[in-house]
Amino acid sequence: MGKPVNLNRYRKEKARAEKKARADRNAAAFGRSKADKQLDKARADKARRDLDNHELDE
Repeated sequence: MGKPVNLNRYRKEKARAEKKARADRNAAAFGRSKADKQLDKARADKARRDLDNHELDE
């Protein structure tokens, strides 16, 4: 037989890992400076404008 496993400990460790993963995702999404956000928005706007300018008119 294997070693007994404390299910409460396993459950809590799993919850901590999920919470940490969620925090890392939020830090990546929301933990940016205003300048970084503006730069990304400007790049996206320019890419959209460039794409729109390359469309063929019928």
